[in-house]
Amino acid sequence: DGLKGISDSVFSIYPASSYQTCCVHLSRTIAHKVRVSDRAEICEDFKSVYRAESLEMGQQALHSFVEKWKSKYPKVTKPLLNNSYLFTFYSFPKSIWRSIYSTNLIESFNKQIKKYSKRKEQFPNEESLERFLVSQFDQYNQRFATRCHIG
Repeated sequence: DGLKGISDSVFSIYPASSYQTCCVHLSRTIAHKVRVSDRAEICEDFKSVYRAESLEMGQQALHSFVEKWKSKYPKVTKPLLNNSYLFTFYSFPKSIWRSIYSTNLIESFNKQIKKYSKRKEQFPNEESLERFLVSQFDQYNQRFATRCHIG
């Protein structure tokens, strides 16, 4: 299982950390695995899982989602039931849930770092690469320092 490997890697380095599966990417995966005629409805139903008002309501929404779709799409619903990292964000303040259940900001930054690092034909040494990366992190932190979490 891919999630197991990723989470094991995270926990081996940061044993006290929390891991969250990206709900937006799960939604996209679900959309790709269902009939086009069902996409809008199943994705809307899945939103109720990660946009619930509490952990209990989220778990209830997941149960309802699975009951509704399990006979038609068992390969979509079964992995959701086995995903122990689906509800991690509920243990944080509600004001930052949206920033946690979607990893798009982080992935966008990682893509940007990769793009800029590739453009540099070569760095004369590891220290120059490190200085470049630190400057990118600093710019990122300055840009998002005043960012308000929706909620």
